Amino acid sequence: MPNVTIAAGSQIAADAGAKIANQGGNAVDAALAAATVSMCTDLGVMAPGASGFVAIWPSTQSPVVIDAYADVPGRGLPSAQLGQGAQDVIFDYGGPTRSVIGHGAVATPGIFAGLGMASQHYGALPWRSLLAPAIEWTEQGFPLTGGAAEYLRYTHKEIFSWHPQSYRTLHHSDGSPLQAGEMVQIPELANSLRLIADRGFSAFYTGEIGQRIAAEVQANNGLLTAEDLATYRAIARSPLRLQFGEWDIATNPPPAIGGACLAAMLLLLDQRSLDPWDSASVQQLIEIQQAVLGYRSHHLKRTSDLSQAVAELLGLARLDELHSLVKSPSTIHVSAVDTDGLACAVSASAGYGSGVMVEGTGLWLNNSLGEIELHPHGVEDLSPGTRLSSNMAPTLAKRADGAVLAIGSPGASRITTAIVQVLLHFIQRGLPLSEAITSPRLHVEVGEETSRISFEPDLPISPRSGFSLKPFSAPSMYFGGVQAALWEPKSGLSAAADPRRAGAVAEGGTSADS
Repeated sequence: MPNVTIAAGSQIAADAGAKIANQGGNAVDAALAAATVSMCTDLGVMAPGASGFVAIWPSTQSPVVIDAYADVPGRGLPSAQLGQGAQDVIFDYGGPTRSVIGHGAVATPGIFAGLGMASQHYGALPWRSLLAPAIEWTEQGFPLTGGAAEYLRYTHKEIFSWHPQSYRTLHHSDGSPLQAGEMVQIPELANSLRLIADRGFSAFYTGEIGQRIAAEVQANNGLLTAEDLATYRAIARSPLRLQFGEWDIATNPPPAIGGACLAAMLLLLDQRSLDPWDSASVQQLIEIQQAVLGYRSHHLKRTSDLSQAVAELLGLARLDELHSLVKSPSTIHVSAVDTDGLACAVSASAGYGSGVMVEGTGLWLNNSLGEIELHPHGVEDLSPGTRLSSNMAPTLAKRADGAVLAIGSPGASRITTAIVQVLLHFIQRGLPLSEAITSPRLHVEVGEETSRISFEPDLPISPRSGFSLKPFSAPSMYFGGVQAALWEPKSGLSAAADPRRAGAVAEGGTSADS
């Protein structure tokens, strides 16, 4: 059996992947098991009622991205119901952040359909084996991760206090949120996972679980219906492809926009050298981020023809038309590769969270309809069944010598800039993977009138016309949490996880699990 290395957002998630590898699982099995544990234990940061993408690159086949992102719900409902059962909230997360929560913000979740499709077509172990670690942890109890505790510090009051089940699960009797390291048990979630493990991923969408989810949302003026759940399907898509240095990169295609922005930034970086890493190089990175993210804001989120807009973005990037471009939630990520050359990257998100925990199931639901940053003009014009847009960009890379890399990050609008900076340091500058991940980051937030540069310590950032500066006093989870796994024919397996979100690595497959 192959050896597997995994990078995930917590040690228990990485260890779950290693345990599955020890049972004979490949990189896909390990990544799916780790992702499921993260979905169920990174409280607040993620939720089982999430959506996402699974990128897979078999050693002898073309890469594929399984699109399991959220659909617009509302089949059979009058359009007048849009906007009901939801409320605006503002919380401080790297600055004032506005979101929409409640039952009316819940979109049709897709992650279980995506994990199930990946398991069926690319896994080596039975589906029920992959869910066993998550069932064990949710039943016996697990320690709250540092990243989850940090996120809840910002959001527990606004997002997770209004719903009784959420409040009881995440708070002490005095109203204070759970702290890092405190033990959490969610036995109802363990029971739901058993049903999904025994009956297949479709059990989430139909039967008792699907009925409970739909009933909860419909009783509280939301849009999600039983028909929305029953008709949801994951979709296998061909990824965006590009060359960056010696690496063939494959990333998330439309209707997601994260992969397109990542590809455009890499294409622009590939035509210039940012080594040495000095003030001039940092300035070029700022200009590239401003150009691509400005195009994203003005074109990718405001078009009915996303494929054409993406093609134009990548065309301008290939031509190095930087000036033409300027004119124009929270998430979890798991990366795994194995010694057979199989790579898998899983990114999933529940938005900032709806706050809704479905009675008797332990299942928190997403607020993907309420992600204002992605849908500034709302979703009222989108028909039920339409795939929502996403910043997520699970990414795979191969080199001519057979080396494979799986990489990705959480971080909402910072996802693409986090991954780009790691690939810049690793591929173009030649830093070790771990050092590429820990290097300080910056992020350009493009506004209508002024833009903001947020940055970590030890970056040479100077005042710039049209920009406000937001320095951070220490590395922050605001700048993502990159998880990367690498296999090279000469040096073997390695993985690196981002300390910004208490990430962890593990390796398995060297011995049978007893």
